[in-house]
Amino acid sequence: MLRPTLAFAAIALTATAAAASSYSARPAVPLTDRFVTRDIIWSCGPDACQGSTEESRPLVLCQALAKRAGRIDSFLVDGRALSAAELDHCNTAAKVQHPAKALAAQ
Repeated sequence: MLRPTLAFAAIALTATAAAASSYSARPAVPLTDRFVTRDIIWSCGPDACQGSTEESRPLVLCQALAKRAGRIDSFLVDGRALSAAELDHCNTAAKVQHPAKALAAQ
């Protein structure tokens, strides 16, 4: 009688460990789009991009977003912000926009 209870508890703990993390990012240039980068679907609005995934490498996800969206001003993982150094590293992947085009867009 104890074995089925232990088996159920083990399954429940395993399912909990696989829960997805939530991600939020604020690109320097706001997006209103929905797209996929690596293992996450981003839904972007005027204030931020949101997504969730079981992927456990936030810096890789940030860099993939920066390649698509450009410079990232903030990046949160389950409410915890990347450090300034991590965010700088993330932004090394950001696509570079020609300064004249950036001024024309403003």
